[in-house]
Amino acid sequence: MKDMITIAVALANGFEEMEALVPVDVWRRAGYEVLTISVTEDIQVAGSHGITVIADKLFQEADFSKADMIFLPGGMPGTKNLDMHEGLRNKIIEFSKKGKYLAAICAAPIVLGHNNLLRGKRATCFPGYENDLLGANVTFNSVEIDEKVITARGAGVSFEFAMRIVELLSGRNFAMQLGAKMQVSPSIIP
Repeated sequence: MKDMITIAVALANGFEEMEALVPVDVWRRAGYEVLTISVTEDIQVAGSHGITVIADKLFQEADFSKADMIFLPGGMPGTKNLDMHEGLRNKIIEFSKKGKYLAAICAAPIVLGHNNLLRGKRATCFPGYENDLLGANVTFNSVEIDEKVITARGAGVSFEFAMRIVELLSGRNFAMQLGAKMQVSPSIIP
């Protein structure tokens, strides 16, 4: 197993800021290499609530080969913009074929659903998007982990989502230690 965990975070204009930035912050605190990648033509990406962030790389410059996970934050129209990006779609399908992790929160699990990557898997999403989780066993849990696919309901569970992924990738003890440093209630990691 390689030493450094690398997560590629796809950012499109209209992304939900909490859903993107809370996990980025938590994962960087965990010591992961987290690369924010703009799927727009600009390194600056505008969030759905007027917060603009500067991504680490443009999509065409990003090296996904070392990444262990692609993460898709939700928000509108961010999710629609992610869903329409052909290059990202190809990377997501490639990651699935290689058995790498895919994570999505809020409306963004529809991107996985539209690419037939949820068939037979437990998945959750923001209320109202369940019909786009094609073939999934839809639940209404805050976070769902089914093999290499992690989905979550929305902004309010961003922290739990991020911590559950830390637990998945680095183990419960590490996640609990990280949580203690951030004054997280132990109940956030069931």
